[in-house]
Amino acid sequence: METGRRARVLMKGNEAIAEAAIQAGCDAYFGYPITPQAELLEWMARRMPELGRVFVQAESELGAINMALGAAATGARVMVSSSSPGISLMAEAMSYMAGSGTPVVLVNVMRAGPGLGGIGPSQSDYFQATKGHGHGDYRVPVLAPDSIGEAMDLMATAFELAERYRTPVMLVADGILGQAMEPVELRFRTPERQAFDWALTGAAGRPARIIKSIDLDPEVLERRNLALQHKYREIARHETRWEGWRLGDAEFAIVAYGTAARVARSAIARARDNGMKVGLFRPITLWPFPERELARMSRQLHGILTVELSSGQMIEDVRLAVEGRCPVAFHGRMGGLVPTPDEVLGALKALRGRVERTRAASGHSPAAHDRGTPSTNGAGLDAGARPGGRG
Repeated sequence: METGRRARVLMKGNEAIAEAAIQAGCDAYFGYPITPQAELLEWMARRMPELGRVFVQAESELGAINMALGAAATGARVMVSSSSPGISLMAEAMSYMAGSGTPVVLVNVMRAGPGLGGIGPSQSDYFQATKGHGHGDYRVPVLAPDSIGEAMDLMATAFELAERYRTPVMLVADGILGQAMEPVELRFRTPERQAFDWALTGAAGRPARIIKSIDLDPEVLERRNLALQHKYREIARHETRWEGWRLGDAEFAIVAYGTAARVARSAIARARDNGMKVGLFRPITLWPFPERELARMSRQLHGILTVELSSGQMIEDVRLAVEGRCPVAFHGRMGGLVPTPDEVLGALKALRGRVERTRAASGHSPAAHDRGTPSTNGAGLDAGARPGGRG
């Protein structure tokens, strides 16, 4: 059994994510077909009945997410998947889940927008994922893998976070990660089941329980909101995840996630061949964003380039974290197009030129730049560090 679970096979991203959710103990799945995540639903349609678990193709995304809300309220381990326009339709129920403390995992295999847009890969749902989907003062943890293997690992993490903090959790992947095929090692993890004292399991022999997101008394509602904000601070304190690559001696850094981070690695290798000391800072949690870690790193950098499959959304969080310590530039593509390593290398060279011109105009040479005190040594930064997180 253990040998079989560690076999190395070629899998499509959507199918690997689906199987990882099954192996993580997903009890019920609700969804509706939409490209580029349709294979995820198809995999669940075959595998869940084989295992005697619940699979429902709902009449719409609205039906799917509200079925998930009801199922999760019973303490079941529940997942929903969709793509960008479908996630928009689910926004109201996501706010209800946050308000009522209902744990659900949502997978968004992002496509290009706005509107129906196109089926090409995109990261233009960053605002949607990290700044709130529906109404109200709420946040949800957002996990962003950059490979199919990491997406499989993060599925178990998503269920753990959802149940630990009683919150919806999102896993976001652009269409390339959903549609691509990679060799992956079938290493699965099933989070331990918890006994929930809030689940609606029938009130025979115990007091009745209520799961709701409405409080018409303003003082009561404010107390619940304050409790939610405390929970979000705890998540930010304990669940921030990021990876650093070749940052130990870096003078410039690329900040990127998902497929953009993979393009960035190729660009960094070429930049290093050209004598530029460049590293990668990759957020794994888009929320909580690793702002403290990036802030510390920015003290030793001449400049930062943010690379995205969008018009520039994560760059706002990058600039907030950096607080002007060094210049922040942007390079991205939209409409389903993906930046090439050569494009990113060109943007890096442009950023370096801008920094050199600024220093020349102010009478400072790069050698005289105060690099500050790095937060950790180079080995730690290049070893996939996840300060403040659970690894």
